[in-house]
Amino acid sequence: MEPHMIKRLPPALRGGMARGGAQLRRLRLLARLALGDAGPHVRRILDVLVAGGALVVLSPLLITAAILVCATSPGPALFFQERIGKRGRRFLMIKLRTMRIGADAEKAKLAATVGEASSGVRFKIKNDPRITPVGRFLRKYSIDELPQLWNVVRGDLTLIGPRPAVWIEVARYGARAMRRLEVQQGLTCLWQVGGRSDLSFEQQVDLDIEYVDRATPTDEFKIVAKTIPAVLSGRGAY
Repeated sequence: MEPHMIKRLPPALRGGMARGGAQLRRLRLLARLALGDAGPHVRRILDVLVAGGALVVLSPLLITAAILVCATSPGPALFFQERIGKRGRRFLMIKLRTMRIGADAEKAKLAATVGEASSGVRFKIKNDPRITPVGRFLRKYSIDELPQLWNVVRGDLTLIGPRPAVWIEVARYGARAMRRLEVQQGLTCLWQVGGRSDLSFEQQVDLDIEYVDRATPTDEFKIVAKTIPAVLSGRGAY
């Protein structure tokens, strides 16, 4: 039989090597399908293991920070704020309190008097007068966000994903920004390691959509690796 005719035969009739190659391709396809189905479960297991382990290791730092918050400013150590998660799901995000009590009531006044306070959607001031001295330090090094590891354990957040916004910001989202809510919101993300609050809202949205559309497991490992130096530098955190 001519070689070109042999190639048209099914692998089972072309000899041992052809049969072995076909079986290997089938196994690879089955492995890819199984990994795709198990992906969310694997991610959830990793979230719980990593976040739970980090909470245990960082507990002395968290306790010390909580004591400092209470000792230097009247009020509780923890602050709970409603945030918007995947597909509009609401949840309470946990932070160490960095502002004085009654700070939310001052927000409207600041938005009206401080030109930099709002960039159309988000509310952010580089030298926010409501932040306590201890709170400023906690924010600079993202220590105030460490309690959100518990949100990861609970399933409100995942380790890597767009940062969750408050409802009043989401209500101002355009169609492009709403794409942030297509995936589980996260503890860290591309713009957290690429400029943080120094980036404009539009730049943050661009990076979040890049993550939603193109991120691979390798990209996510890179984000995790860049998070620690980004946090330690304190750049763009306020």
